[in-house]
Amino acid sequence: MSTVKTALSEPATPTRTDVRPAAVEVRDVHKWYGAHRVLDGIDLTVPAGEVTVVVGPSGSGKSTLLRVINHLEKPEIGQVSLNGELIGVRRHRGRLKELSERQILVQRSRIGFVFQNFNLFPHLTVLDNVAAAPVATGLLRKPEAQQVARTLLGRVGLAEKTGAYPRQLSGGQQQRVAIARALALGPGVILFDEPTSALDPELVGEVLAVIKDLATSGTTLVVVTHEIGFAREVADQVVFMDGGRILEQGPPDQVLDHPQHPRTREFLSKVL
Repeated sequence: MSTVKTALSEPATPTRTDVRPAAVEVRDVHKWYGAHRVLDGIDLTVPAGEVTVVVGPSGSGKSTLLRVINHLEKPEIGQVSLNGELIGVRRHRGRLKELSERQILVQRSRIGFVFQNFNLFPHLTVLDNVAAAPVATGLLRKPEAQQVARTLLGRVGLAEKTGAYPRQLSGGQQQRVAIARALALGPGVILFDEPTSALDPELVGEVLAVIKDLATSGTTLVVVTHEIGFAREVADQVVFMDGGRILEQGPPDQVLDHPQHPRTREFLSKVL
C-alpha cells in the first residue's frame, strides 16, 4: 500500500486505511470583498481526529471559512496550517510567499471538500467520478483507482450504483458519491459545506448517517450545517459564527444547551 508524501515538490499518494488524521490551525484570518468584511479575525483549532461543527445564520462567514482552509479563497490577513504546515504559502527569507498552483493542489489533496450541490461530473459514471482525481493527478493507475472507488462506494452504501450516471441518482445518493470522492485521495481532514442543504427533507438522514460513520472512524471533520440535532449528536466541539466572527465555541452541551453569548441564545431560540 502506498503512503502519503508530504513534500510539496512531489505528488501526494493516497492511502485508504491508515491516513493520519490532521489537525487544522486557523490564526487571525481576515477576508473581505471590497468594503464587506466576511471573516474578521478568526482563530480556530480543529484537533486531529475530532469533529468540529460550525453553525450560525446565513451570511455569517461559515462557508468562506471552509474555502479559506482549503485555500479556494486566499485570506487578506492570517494563516491556515495543516499539521503545522502552512497552506497556500511558505516562509522564504522572513516573508510569506504564495505557493505555485501545483503545490497548492498537492496540499488540497490532503483536504477533502464536500460541496452543497455535489459538483459531480455528469458525463462520468459514479465509479469514474470517484476514481477521477487519483487518475487525473497521476497518483494511481485507472484499475487501482477504480478498485479504491468500489471500496469507498461500498462504504457509503452505493456498491450497486457503480455504473450509474449522476442524473440517475437521487440527491442523497449524489451527495454520498461526493463524499466517497472526497475520500478517494486519503485526506487528513474533510470539510463539509452544508452537505444536506440541497436535499429534500426525506433524503437528509441517509447523508448524515454516512457522516456519522466517518465521525466514529476517527476522521478529522469540519462540518458547516444547520442540522442542530446532528451537531449535538456527533460534534466534539461546536462553533457559533456571526458577522464573520466566532462568538462562542465549546462542547455541544455547553454551546447548544447553555450558550453564553446573547447572539447564540437568540439564534438557537429560532432554530430549535
